[in-house]
Order: sequence, then C-alpha cells, then structure tokens
Amino acid sequence: MSRNGKTSRGAAPFSLYERLIAGRLLFATRKDGGVALMSIIAFVGVALAVAALIAVMSIMNGFRYELVSRLLGVDGHVYVQAPNMSLEEAAKLQGRLTELGPVETVYPMVAGQALASTQGAVAPVVIRGVTPQDMAETPFLVEKLNNGGSPEFGEGRNGGEVVYTGKRLAEQLGLSIGDAITIISPQGAQTPFGTSVRRKSYLIGDYIEIGLTELDGVLVYMPLDQAQLFLGKGGQVDQVEVRLNNPDEIDAGVQAVRAALSPGYFVFDWRDRNRSLFNALQVERMAMRLILMLVVLIAALNIISGFTMMVRNKAGDIAILRTVGAPRAAIMRVFLMSGASLGALGTLTGLILGVLFCEFIGPIQGFLEFVFQTNLFDAEVYGLDHLPARIDYAEVGFVAFWGFLVSVVVTLIPAWFAARVDPVEALRYE
Repeated sequence: MSRNGKTSRGAAPFSLYERLIAGRLLFATRKDGGVALMSIIAFVGVALAVAALIAVMSIMNGFRYELVSRLLGVDGHVYVQAPNMSLEEAAKLQGRLTELGPVETVYPMVAGQALASTQGAVAPVVIRGVTPQDMAETPFLVEKLNNGGSPEFGEGRNGGEVVYTGKRLAEQLGLSIGDAITIISPQGAQTPFGTSVRRKSYLIGDYIEIGLTELDGVLVYMPLDQAQLFLGKGGQVDQVEVRLNNPDEIDAGVQAVRAALSPGYFVFDWRDRNRSLFNALQVERMAMRLILMLVVLIAALNIISGFTMMVRNKAGDIAILRTVGAPRAAIMRVFLMSGASLGALGTLTGLILGVLFCEFIGPIQGFLEFVFQTNLFDAEVYGLDHLPARIDYAEVGFVAFWGFLVSVVVTLIPAWFAARVDPVEALRYE
C-alpha cells in the first residue's frame, strides 16, 4: 500500500485514467464509424423508449384523473342507503354526518331512469333529484353550468318547473335554454287497464357540461320534490350522498361515516359503484407500464451490439492496456462506464422529451389536427373532449431509474467479454 491510499497494482477503481479511457471509447473516432453509428442508434433508442414510457403513463394518469374527478364531481364520495328512507330520516342523517371532520357536504338524492322526447327525437335520461340549495352548494356542478345556473331551478316565473340537462342531451334533442323538454317514465300509476305511463314537460333552465359524453348525454337534474313526484317516490329518497374534504382519503371517510351510523344502514363508496371502471383503469395502467418497460429494455439491448463491435475493434488497444498492467477489473469498469454513460445520456434526453411532450400536448394535438385536417381525439369515442396528460414526477423518477438500470445491466455483457480478451491472441497478428 502506497502513501496516497492506492494499491501497488495500480490506480483506485473508477480513477481518472479509467474515466478518460471510457470517454474515448464513448466518442469513437472516424475510422470506427460503425461503432459510432451503433452507439447513436442505442442512444436514440433509449431516449425514444423513455420518452414514450413517460408520455404514455402521463396520458394514462391524465385519463384516470379526468374520469375520476368528473365522476366525483357529479357523484358523491360515500353513499348511505337504507330501505324506505324517508326525507325526514335523511335530514337527520344529514345533520349527524355534517358534524364529522372528514365530511364536507351531505345531501339526500332521488335517482331514476326515464325517456326524454321532443318532436321526432327520443333519448334515455338519468334523473337526479336534489334540492336547489344542495345544487348551489356543489361547486363542481355550478362551474359546469353554461350560464352559471338559473335562479328559477325548481319553480319558474310562469309556473313551469325548471330543470338542468346535459348539454349533449339538449343538442341531440335540438333544444335550447328556455325550451320545454318532455320526460316520460314507464313507472306510472296503476289503473284497471294496466300501468299508466307518466309524462310531464319541464323547462330547461341551463346546460350542464361535465366533459364526459356518457354523462352529458343523459343527465337531467331536477328539484328533489319534483323528482319524488315524477318518479313516484312519495316522501322517500334513494340515498344520502356524502362528499369528503379529501377524496384521496376515502377509506378513512368511509370508516368515519360507518362509525357514526347505527346498524341497518348500507355504506359504500364511489369505487364500489364504479368497480368495473376502477379495475379496468388499474389493469390497463399496470399492463401499459409493463409493456413499455420491456420496450425500454429492448431499446437498451442495442448497447450490447454496439459495444460488442467496439470490443472486437478495440481488441488490440485492450491488449496493450493489459500489457502495461491494467487488470481485467479495470477493463471491465472502463466499458461499464461507457455503456452506463450512454444509457444515462439517453435516459436524460428521453426524460426531457417526455416531459416537454406532456407539457405541450395541447398545442401538439392542435398542430397535428391542423396538418392532417382530422380530429385525432374524438369525444364520441374516447369520452373526453381533449387528450389529457398528468405528469407524476415520482413515476418519472422510476422511469429514470429503470432506464439507467437496464443500461448498466446490458453493458455488463460486452464489458465482461472485454475483460476476457487475451493479450497474446489479440496482438499475435498486429
């Protein structure tokens, strides 16, 4: 052992001379054009694969965020049901649950299905009955109203009942604000001649545009008392909807609501109500992540071919290094640093490209639609009126780690072959 801490056999691992040699290998000279080309291909492959992984996962996150936020904007976070729940009982529950810490708002609701008709057009609708006060205290719904809401939600000036409809529903029926919409319920009164279909006309006070075509095409918000009358609920409600201060803490909210209720009430949350959609989003997200991780791995495999060619071209140089005293471990570290540097540069470039793509996805979508004169993201097909992207920087960090890891792992193979080069055989014909 020498004074400066280095072994007598040479410099310490990853020393300056090893890094300099690794840099010379990474930037091949003109006569090694084939090696340089393979390095460029490997670099571009890793960069594009990492960018694609970030872009696709961000779009998946955007889809999930948009769908969940809009579903939760319309629906409650937690639901409380009981057989034959009266409006008075729901009012008592409302007062009891409002006092809970995690709870923001509580309101009773009546829900049902019917048909909306106009001259020459019929469409299925979903009726949601809420009180005008609860409607005004739901910020998401107020923001989605076309004109900020009508003060006549309920009883209009001319005696007609005023409802809010989804914008796409009104467009399908050819109706505007102030027009009359006729709603038909098959659950009418019983007569000696059978069931009498219930039919009534309402005035459209405003449009609601949630942004989900499945909701905008069916929703009809009706005052609670009118919905009870039209759907034949009497003085009963279907459920009590609870909105939490923090929807991400849904489990704690459900436990708090259950603890505050006596036995006999059925409590569930939005995940139970949309179980198939929630599971589909989770499975699709995991599947896409796995597939794109494999794409990054395949792109990184180009490093093996490039550095294997480099080992063959640089066999004489490797032999000279071995002859002057460089150990096999040093040769392996040199090639490992070169491959890891190539993978790190490709990963960094991919991160920048992926983040920039997600940040400017709106202008990119508009530019492509202008160039190709087509709608690349049809709301009728995808259920959203724009292509969403939401960057999760924790996931970006994982992508960076994965891109660098596979680059290091695949470089181990050519680095091991370089360390196994026999100086005698390599210099025999030099």
